[in-house]
Parts: sequence; structure tokens; C-alpha cells
Amino acid sequence: MKPFRFKCIVLIELLALFSIIVLTYIKPAKIIHKIRSNTPVSSNHTEPPAASDNRDFIKWVDFKVTSAAMNDAYQYDLKAHETDTPIDWVCLLAVLGAKYGGDFKNYKSSDMKAIADKILNKESTLEELTADMKYYDYYNEAYHAVLGGFVGEYQLSGSDSKQTQYGLKAYSPIAKGFPYTDYDDFGSSRSFGYRRQHLGHDMMGQIGTPIIAVESGYVECLGWNRYGGWRIGIRSFDKKRYYYYAHLRQNFPYSKSLKEGGAVTAGDVIGYMGHTGYSDKENVNNIDIIHLHFGLQLIFDESQKDGNSEIWISCYELARFLSQNRSETAKDESTKEWRRIQEIIDPAVQQYEKQKQKDTTEKPR
Repeated sequence: MKPFRFKCIVLIELLALFSIIVLTYIKPAKIIHKIRSNTPVSSNHTEPPAASDNRDFIKWVDFKVTSAAMNDAYQYDLKAHETDTPIDWVCLLAVLGAKYGGDFKNYKSSDMKAIADKILNKESTLEELTADMKYYDYYNEAYHAVLGGFVGEYQLSGSDSKQTQYGLKAYSPIAKGFPYTDYDDFGSSRSFGYRRQHLGHDMMGQIGTPIIAVESGYVECLGWNRYGGWRIGIRSFDKKRYYYYAHLRQNFPYSKSLKEGGAVTAGDVIGYMGHTGYSDKENVNNIDIIHLHFGLQLIFDESQKDGNSEIWISCYELARFLSQNRSETAKDESTKEWRRIQEIIDPAVQQYEKQKQKDTTEKPR
């Protein structure tokens, strides 16, 4: 009887151990999925649509392009823009992405120069250079999803000639003249609510520092979130990028003209730096350090918008690249608002507003 009783005891202990493992790992995983679905997005959350079974789209992007590489590629794009051998700067980066396996830590400007010179000197074409690159198409699509709205045509508002400009039309999220510090903190640990990774980039500064729209787009969410405090979510017009600006100022977090569904132009003042968040109660300063949490989510399919399939990328190198283009602002003492000094006219904004007006007109009454 003793061996039989011993086996029974061992079996019971194994079953108990298995139950502990299930409760410890599986149940919290489901809870975390539910919480993360509501973290940086709109308060009127619904379950994300299921991805179409016959659609193939990118499931993950690890963006490791350095600011030096981005700047070199951008300069080649500018140089070649009005020639008969134009160069898309993102395509240049994608060629090196395929060459480096996506890791630019050992980036050499000579590698990019060799590619650009062949195209500029008409020794080869981009198609010929990438014909045998197995992963070029992946990096090309992924990097265009990150950088697709950064360079293009625009006009300077108020200019007599209304001459079309071409160049960098994306801005640093921190207004010109306002100091800030930052470091590469993507993926570091966070514990409020539940243990998770930091899926953004913190830029430390002063209360009330004007926060700038990096890219033109439309306001997808606006309001309070227990993690991000007062926050703004702006979607690019091509719907590939979702910009997340969080921990905005107590009592006066946003530009008064901001509203959900409304368009913003790159370089506009959209809000003000603060330290709200980490509270279920609205308008509470529970963040120790004054800073902007700046995040960028990539969306290749709407099923990726919320939940475990979200793709957030590191913005540290992006912020360094964009620091060359900071929106200059001035304060209106009558309203206490900061406004940009140099307005631009972005064709993408005009097209969005035209389409929105058309949709409103055609909507059945």
C-alpha cells in the first residue's frame, strides 16, 4: 500500500504544481492583453477587426536606422530631386537595411555613397541594384511605413510667390528654443498597472513646453488615459503611422483648436509638456519627472491597431534626425497659447479636408 499511496501523493503534487503554473503565466497573459489593448489608444475601445486570412502584411518591425544614415540619405534625395536621376531617400535606407540585416550600428557613409553614386552617374538603377536582394522588399515597405510622410512638397504660407518647396516637412516634437534631454529608453521596464516594456521615447523638459505635431495627420484620440494622462493620438493620412504624445500639462494640456477628427499640419503646436498620468482620476500629476512620452506605432493592417499585435518602434534616432527641423513658436498673451511663426501649406492636409467636406456633403440626411 505504501508505494501506491506514495504515487498518489506525487501525482497530486504534480497536478497542484501544474495548476500554479497555469494560474501564474496563462491568466496574467490574458489580463495583460486586455490592459494593453486599452493603453495608448482611444477611450471608446472596441475589439480590433480580425485580419483577413488571405492578406499578407508585415507583422513586426525593429527600426534600427541611425540618424546619421537618415541624414545622409536625405541629403542625397535633395541633391537628386530636380535631376533626371531622382533618388528616394527611404529606398536608399532600404538597400542598406537589406545589406546590414536591419542593424545600422556599423553604418558607413561610404556604403551609401557607393549606392547613390551608381544611380546618380547612371551606372546602375535601383531595380538592378536590388534585383538579387532577398529582403529588400521587406525593408522598403517597413521603412516607408516609418518615414513615408517625412519628405515631400509643401508651400510657405504668406509667401508672395507661393513657390513649392521640397524637403523635410516633418518636425521635432519639441518646439524650437525649448531645452530638453533624452536618451535611448525604448524597451525599459515599467510597472504601473502591470509590468511591461516602455514602448516610446521620453523627452525631459519644462512644464508648458510647446509640443509639436511631427507629421500632418488627423486627431484620432484626445483625452485622459490612466497611463498616459492627458494625451493626443494623431494618425497619418496614409494610416500607416499613429503618433502618441502623452503626460501633457495639467489643466491646460492641448491647443484649444484641437478636436477629434480635425486635421493638423506638421509643425503645429498641439499641446504642452507636463507630468500627468498613472491615475484613474483625471487631471492628476502622478509622474515624477516632467517629460513628453513620444511614441510611434506602425499599422499595416487595422487588426494591429490594438492588442498584442501592436508594432511600436524606437524613436530615439528619429528624434535626433528631426532635431534639425524644430518649429519656431511665439506666445499669444491674450490666450496664453503658443503658435507657430512660420505656417506651411501641406497638400496632404488640403486633400484630407477636401475629402472630409465632400463626405459630409454626400452623407444622407
